[in-house]
Amino acid sequence: MISVRRLSKRHGNLVVLRDVTAEVDKGETIAIVGPSGGGKSTLLRCLNYLEHFDGGEVDIAGVKLRPGMGVRERETLRALRVKVGMVFQQFNLFPHMTALENITLAPMVVRKVDASVAAKRARNLLARVGLGDRAGAYPHELSGGQQQRVAIARALAQDPDVLLFDEPTSALDPEMRDEVMGVIKDLAAGGMTMLVVTHEMQFAHDIATRVWVIDHGVIAEDGPPSRVVDAPRSDVAKEFFSRLRRHR
Repeated sequence: MISVRRLSKRHGNLVVLRDVTAEVDKGETIAIVGPSGGGKSTLLRCLNYLEHFDGGEVDIAGVKLRPGMGVRERETLRALRVKVGMVFQQFNLFPHMTALENITLAPMVVRKVDASVAAKRARNLLARVGLGDRAGAYPHELSGGQQQRVAIARALAQDPDVLLFDEPTSALDPEMRDEVMGVIKDLAAGGMTMLVVTHEMQFAHDIATRVWVIDHGVIAEDGPPSRVVDAPRSDVAKEFFSRLRRHR
């Protein structure tokens, strides 16, 4: 489903990602954790080509990415946006559109789906994330947790093969965080392939099939939660999880 080979990314002289190599099978849920500034979000954005990378290759959902892709690869990148959904830390909903309109926009514009078909699908997705009665609400009428669930429904509206989450709960209070994590847990149970950048130790331990600990642009540790979270081997992972436990 996802193959990353020697992925490298620089900002000037700063090496952000350093020869990252990894594989993700269909249906896996990967929790990406680690110290701030280690390259977690950059890796996620490179997988969706929201950031260009300087070296290596990525094969994700059947789409091959390489450095320097641009206008000539527009159709390839368009296919990528359909197959790989992204949910951001900030919800990025259009404020002048209702929840329903936010969800139907991309299928209608990108995939040319009929408006009635897109609306029916959107209503089903809103019900799936527990917001079946909020189709006509505008973002300012929704709580943060509700807005993030609309953002998840919007990503699902494209029927993606892979979902990428960049700190989806960091801007939420505990109750709203639980709402969003409940949706992600249901998606994991349904077999959706997901990569989730998170500081939620419970998610990494209880929901993820594997955990990547990233620091200084490399995957310092990769394995099942029972080992990486409970019995980490690298100094980076030991310090990271110890700090999280101290602040629980």
